[in-house]
This record gives sequence, C-alpha cells and structure tokens, in this order.
Amino acid sequence: MTDAGSLPDPSTFSSGVHGTVAGKRGALRRVADQGLDAWLTLSGTRRRIARLAARAPRRDVLVATVFVPESRCIGPTLDELRGSRHHVRVAAGSTADLREGKFQNLRQLLADQEPADWTLVVDDDLRVPRNFLDGFIALVEAFEFDLAQPAQTLASHAAWPSARRVPFSVARQTNFVEIGPLTAFRRRAAAELLPPPPLAMGWGLDLHWGALAQEHGWKLGVIDALPVRHEWRPVGGSYSAADAAAEAQRFLADKPYIHAADAGRTIEEYRAVPQ
Repeated sequence: MTDAGSLPDPSTFSSGVHGTVAGKRGALRRVADQGLDAWLTLSGTRRRIARLAARAPRRDVLVATVFVPESRCIGPTLDELRGSRHHVRVAAGSTADLREGKFQNLRQLLADQEPADWTLVVDDDLRVPRNFLDGFIALVEAFEFDLAQPAQTLASHAAWPSARRVPFSVARQTNFVEIGPLTAFRRRAAAELLPPPPLAMGWGLDLHWGALAQEHGWKLGVIDALPVRHEWRPVGGSYSAADAAAEAQRFLADKPYIHAADAGRTIEEYRAVPQ
C-alpha cells in the first residue's frame, strides 16, 4: 500500500519481462517439455494422480471464460473440462457480445452464477492436458490449496517465471498465483475475490490477492505435474502495457499487495503425489 496521494512504482507490481518464448529457444524448450512429460509417465506420477483423482469426492466446478470468436483453443479446452467426472458448469461469453475489459466482462458472466466448490477462470488461448480437471481438483484439495494454478509448459509465454513448470516437481506452495491463463478459486476464496473488480487488464490484481491470502490464512499453490500450454498468444499482446500499468497504479494505490520482487516465492515444494 502506498502513501495517500501517491501512486505505486510499476517496478513494484510488474515482472519486468514479457515472457515471450520463440525461435530456437522455443524449440529447445519444447524438447525439454517432451522429456518432462515422459518422466511423468515413466516415474508413475501420472498413474498415481489418476488413482488419487478416482477416489476424490465429486465437486461442483464453475468454469468462466471470455473468448474471442476466432479462438482455436477455447473449444477443445472446454470440451476437455466438460469431460471430467465432476459436475462442470460453464459460463462463457464472446467478446463479440461482451465489449469491455477482461475482468469487467467476467463480472457480467459471474453475476448470476451460484457459488461452486471450485471456480476456474480460464483464458481462451491455452490447452490443457487430457484428464486435466480430475487430476487438478484432486491435487489442489490434497495439498489444501485455496487459490491455485496449473504450471505452464517451459515453452509457454509466461510473464512470471514462477508460473512455468519446475522439473520433477508435483506441486509448490507459493505466495502468489497469477490472474491467468487459468486460476482456480476454492469456495471460500471465491466468496472474497469474485466477481473481480471492474478492471480492464488486471495488472497487479494477483499481487493484491496474494496479500489478501496472507491476511486470511489461505494456502496458494502451483500444480507442476499438470502443465497447460500457453504458447499461442504473447502476454499482453492485445492491449497497451502503458494503459495496463496506469490502471494498476490507480487500483493498487490504496490496497495491500505483494511486491513483484517477492512474487512467486516457493514456500514448500512437493515431489510426491499424496497417497
């Protein structure tokens, strides 16, 4: 929180990197992702996650997404999520009909929705792995996370380094969870954080969530063993970074938030699937 009448410096709420992966670096990272995916199978991690998911309680899951009409990812992603053993409700809206910013649009989508055990806010430019939701819900509940995200592949566009998968890790407890490309809210966290404030771009909102999580005693985490692919649209490619920073300055001026230099800190790393 800043002094009255002052605005926070962008360095306190911005990662300072664009996170775009392309060219030879992208190709090398995709090879590394393939190796880590093979490890998940050969080590038995996928099998243990499937067993955990099969005995986990069935939950009511609300999936909220705002998509551009030309998105090639959102259809397959929603199909995969709907194929879960959980009860999945989808609140989806096209930018052809919802013409404001991301979080302003999400407010409209969530306004009339009944609370769920888990609410997932999903961007329209990611792909999730097969059987993602069953394993994800089982793991976030086993690790007792209240606010969580799946890690992104090494080849994904990710502004925050902590968002990318950590090799040979199942999950990490952190002090920070991003606003996208997929954010999961347990019921008690959703009651406090959703619908989101009427922001267009939302820079700094996740840092504010981190501060609120500390106040409430919530546990935040990243699931490394079920990484999503966010490889098609560079971070912040559809809006002005200057406008996003200015919006964040106004929003955070009178609110607590985690400093960017500390965001994504690992509190505990888990290398085994809970049994």
